[in-house]
Amino acid sequence: MVNASRLATAPETFLPGPDAPPVAWRVSEGLVDYGEAVAFMEARAAGIARGGARECVWLLEHPPLYTAGTSARPADLVAPDRFPVHPSGRGGQYTYHGPGQRVAYVMLDLNRRRTDLRAYVASLEAWLIATLDAFNVRAERREDRVGVWVRRPEKGAGVEDKIAAIGIRVRRWVSFHGVSLNVEPDLTHFSGIIPCGVSEHGVTSLADLGRIVSLPEVDMQLRAHFEAIFGATVPEPEVG
Repeated sequence: MVNASRLATAPETFLPGPDAPPVAWRVSEGLVDYGEAVAFMEARAAGIARGGARECVWLLEHPPLYTAGTSARPADLVAPDRFPVHPSGRGGQYTYHGPGQRVAYVMLDLNRRRTDLRAYVASLEAWLIATLDAFNVRAERREDRVGVWVRRPEKGAGVEDKIAAIGIRVRRWVSFHGVSLNVEPDLTHFSGIIPCGVSEHGVTSLADLGRIVSLPEVDMQLRAHFEAIFGATVPEPEVG
């Protein structure tokens, strides 16, 4: 999915067919258990594949935890006892989730859109970049690293930090897992891992960059820019 020429794949819209229903837009208050979130995604993705469930984007926060993607290296888990560690079926390596970070789980039927994983990842990156631009943060894609990056010239020449991560899984061309955007997390929590296996660069957040914004403000921009790339959404209230 990702190789040395991945930036040759330009971000493009992933709009569904004209008769497709809007994507469900779901927002959770409070902290959501990681296992419960994975169980929901698994069930929803299976329902989408069967044609019996609406596509869905789920915005949430997790309690502090680390997840290990399918390429995770044991040496990158620096502090294994610091927070719970959850094996994950998504691509990528170790990542951190916690309060102040907006996680967006994206469950889309790529059969209705485009069955091109490289272009899908590029479009997720474009979605995050457009969202950050709304807060006057210039973020960029990188040739050799999935995710979204911010240059930090005040820290030195060539220094840059990661502000958003991407890790997806696709089954029967239905996507799940998704993206995480650092709004105002405790950045020291990332020190228990080598995030995404990249040791030569750091992590940042909107707050770290001097943009103090609320999660609802971020959610509003995420939704607007999601719709520009992936199509219309409709609110889906939580049950229970």
